[in-house]
Amino acid sequence: MKPSSETIWLCIGLVGQSLFFMRFFVQWLASERKRQSVIPPAFWYFSLAGGLVLLAYAVWRADPIFILGQASGIGIYSRNLYFVSGAGRQSQPTVAATG
Repeated sequence: MKPSSETIWLCIGLVGQSLFFMRFFVQWLASERKRQSVIPPAFWYFSLAGGLVLLAYAVWRADPIFILGQASGIGIYSRNLYFVSGAGRQSQPTVAATG
């Protein structure tokens, strides 16, 4: 018996929500280990992956509120990954030694 389109998309939505949950889980573990609030790079990777999958699910559901929420988050997650990668850091000008 072939799964229906509805069943496949429900599974995709569940996968997206699971990825999105994992960001909180890894953030919690990292913070517990450091005994302070920490946001590890994995938080942003799970955020982006979960956001993309949930956006696909929201588009399939044709839910404009859900689409808007996920689409706006994807930009934020991508920007944070840009900063985490080091590409977003401005290079410091080198000071020539005088003398």
